[in-house]
This record gives sequence, structure tokens and C-alpha cells, in this order.
Amino acid sequence: MKLHTPAQDLLGHLQSLSRIASGRLANPTLSGVQIAAGRDGIELRATDLQIGLRIALEGDVDEPGTVVLPARLLLDIARQAPGPRITLELRTEEQDVEVTAGSAVFHLRTLRAEDFPPLPEPADATAVEVPAAAFVETTSKVVRSAAKDDTRPLLACVLVRAEGDVLTMVATDSYRLSEKRTTLETPLAAGFEANVPARVMQELERLVPTTGAEVLTVARGENQVLFTVGDHVLSSRLVDGTFPQYRSLIPDTFDHELRVSTAELREVVSRVALLAQKSQPLRLAFVEGELTVSSTTQDVGEARETIPVPFHGEPLDIGFNPEYLRDGLATIESDEVLLRLTSPIRPGLLQTVDDQGFLYLIMPIRLNA
Repeated sequence: MKLHTPAQDLLGHLQSLSRIASGRLANPTLSGVQIAAGRDGIELRATDLQIGLRIALEGDVDEPGTVVLPARLLLDIARQAPGPRITLELRTEEQDVEVTAGSAVFHLRTLRAEDFPPLPEPADATAVEVPAAAFVETTSKVVRSAAKDDTRPLLACVLVRAEGDVLTMVATDSYRLSEKRTTLETPLAAGFEANVPARVMQELERLVPTTGAEVLTVARGENQVLFTVGDHVLSSRLVDGTFPQYRSLIPDTFDHELRVSTAELREVVSRVALLAQKSQPLRLAFVEGELTVSSTTQDVGEARETIPVPFHGEPLDIGFNPEYLRDGLATIESDEVLLRLTSPIRPGLLQTVDDQGFLYLIMPIRLNA
């Protein structure tokens, strides 16, 4: 194998691929990137067995072939490579690849190519085209609500459902829940539903802007899904099981519905949360006409700030995880947020005032007297 490629193209692709390649698995080859050079072009591939990414690479092929090289080391070389182009040449007898960039020459030992698993191919028959911008915007509204670990896989995924002209995504870690419904300009050719790992959705958030693609193609198989964006193909195993029946968690009515300045509340929460350390909650104390946000951490200090709000009725004190509350407010883009509350032990709801199809449910934390 021998090929020549623009250094910046190789660098950009390796930055994406190195996030997929895993050095924590028993198979050392999975810490590498597979480079497949043929007469019809060059493709880079990486996988951790759960997620796979394949990217077409611009370049010229002198000799076809396939090798697997350490992903992060090759990334570091590409990042510091002098000159506009990089040449990679397999030296069969030495069992390494000579990487030449300007006056710099590196010899990298190859990883076992036979241990690199094949990646799934896109299935055109089941493919559905979705506007890429709408898909990413919807993802950004919900993905932070997914669980950060895989101990409960259904809570570490995003429910993605498309039907007609509506794209819906939902995520929950059992402490908060986000749902975003996006109305598409044109109905989709077919519908689909899938439980997609949250980190796959986060990777799509990163990939789509870099490709400049206007359309994202989704192909759902029996136990996997493939997303094609430009010259990138991201594949993933689907999460087995039925997504939680989340609709039953959202109360039908609330005792208080307050329209509050989104920016003002976001800034107050951010400031007061500085003193909410060691998992201490934020206290939101509502009295006639005003809200006081406060936090206290023993041996650290306390903070409080009061703002006017249209609250009426009996005083209400409710506690929330500061990180979760910040995340919810960060996803509200309208000037005002609709804050809906009932009691200190019932969940609160954040929504856009002008109904942009988004809701954020957050469970309260019991406060000390």
C-alpha cells in the first residue's frame, strides 16, 4: 500500500476517528484506525465494536492495500506534520508503515489487520433522508438528559422517532427528562424509531457541522442503525428494550405557571450555583411577587439572590440539582421560560412560552428545614 493525502484532511478525519477507537478493550487492534486504499479511493475506519465510523479520504493511491495503525499516534503525527501532504507506504518486510511529511519520516508498527472487524454497509433500501440541521438541533435539546453511564442502557440512549413531518427525540436519566418535537418542512418518505446510544448522537452533533451536509440519511436494521452524512458513515448497535413510558411522568396540571426572563434566571442560577458544592441543591423560595435562589455548603459558604417573578399564593420552597437546572435553562432559546410547579415533592417543568415543541422535566431534591 502506498498513498498520498492532504495533511489537513487526514488530521480532521483522525480527530473524529480517534474518539471511536478504543484502547480499553482486549483486542489491541481496536485502538487503531484501518486505512483501506483501493483503485476507487481511500477510506478510514474505526470501531469499538459498539460504534463504527468510516470516512472517505481525499488522496492518490499508488499501490492498493489495507493496514491498521495506532489511531492516536497517527493523529499526533498528523497534527505536527510539516508540509501540506503526507505519504503512507507499507513496508511489508519490516511490518511497518513509513509516514513521510515534508522532511519528517516516521516508521509505525502495524496492528493485526485480521483482528479488525468488518463494518456494516449502508442499506439503501431502508434509508430515510432527514434534514441534517433539524436532526442536530433536535439532538442538542435532549442529549444532555441521557445517563452518563451504561449501567442502565435504556437511560443512556436517545429515543429517536420520525413519522410524517414530525421528528421527536426523548432522553432521561430518571432525574430529568427532555423531549423535543421538530416539525419538518417536508414529510419524510418513511418513518422509523430507534433507541440510539447517547454518545452516538453526540458524535453526530460534532460530525454534521464539519461535513456541511444538508441531508442526513438514516438506515435502520434489525439491531443497528447507520447514519450517512456526506462522506461519513456512523454505525451503531441499537439499545434493546422498550424506552420508558415517559408520558405518564409528566403531570397534566400544575398549581403555578410563571413566565420568567430566561436570561435573568439563567444568570442567577449560574451565580448562586457557585456555592452549591458537594452535590448541594439550589433552593428556590417563592413568595408573593419574588423568587430567592440560594445555596449553602457547609464549611464553604452560602449565596442568595432575589428577582421579581409573577408568583401568587402560599409560599413555596423547592430544591433542584444545580447542574440539571442549568442544563434545562441552557436549552431554552426564547426570551421567557415557562416555569410550571406544584409542590416541593412534585417535578417541575421548563417550557418555551411560544411552544417550540420542547419540554424539560426535572425532579426535585428534598430540602433540609
